[in-house]
Amino acid sequence: MTSNTSTTPRVRPRGERSRAASAALHTALIVASAVALFPVLFVVFVSLRGRDGWQEPTRLVGFSLDNYTHVLGETKFLTWFGNSVVVALGATVLGVLVAASAGYAVSRMRFPGHRPLMWTFLVVQMFPMAVLIVPLYNLLGELELLDSYAGLIVTYCSVSVPFCAWMLKGYFDTIPAEIDEAGRVDGLTPFGTFWRLIVPLARPGLAVTAFYSFITAWGEVAFASQFMSSEEHYTLAVGLQTFVGQQKAEWGLMTAAAVLITVPAGVVFFLAQRHLVAGLTAGGTKG
Repeated sequence: MTSNTSTTPRVRPRGERSRAASAALHTALIVASAVALFPVLFVVFVSLRGRDGWQEPTRLVGFSLDNYTHVLGETKFLTWFGNSVVVALGATVLGVLVAASAGYAVSRMRFPGHRPLMWTFLVVQMFPMAVLIVPLYNLLGELELLDSYAGLIVTYCSVSVPFCAWMLKGYFDTIPAEIDEAGRVDGLTPFGTFWRLIVPLARPGLAVTAFYSFITAWGEVAFASQFMSSEEHYTLAVGLQTFVGQQKAEWGLMTAAAVLITVPAGVVFFLAQRHLVAGLTAGGTKG
């Protein structure tokens, strides 16, 4: 009596990867992570090697915090840090307020020129930063805002607001218009409806725009180096240039300051990260 043994090959469920494909995927991810982390780890490594450790970066001896103590105690790093905080927070708050107002107005209201307004925002984003330095410098000079926090904040808002307004417009489109109607029925003004009903629902989108505005202002170099002429008004990005010049190259101090600069950006990212995915995907699905 013969037994009928099934020899039908196993059918892999749809979406299931083979072992070879999984191994290749994980290998690619590990390599990509290593490539992304290597520059950061190398900068941290050099910053711990002392003032002259950068000359022999492959040696695994001579670690110290001399670069950090020198940067914090014997340079104007803390002054530059305070200036950067003022400028970045000012650009973030003002940029988010302007972008949210513009995005909400275009999303909900139909006024003459609302479509050209958004296309203008898009066209502005196409200009490279180098092209804008001269006209912005002339405008700030006429307004007597050169070498001032206010002038730099307005400049950074001109860079971040167009992108943020487009993103928030798409996010506001995902919020039902019935909420606005309910607010008007309850006697709220248009601004009251926006502030009390729409803004709490748009927190993910606002978090993304706030993060983008902060990073734009925190690490920008071109505008700050041209518009800030006095050392007491330097931001971090400009102050770091004093460590490396034609006559000297303090790479140890540069790397230590670069590591310190990344800490606030990392903190802001950590606080906003749970909203980033929701804000980016919602702002990109409609618009």
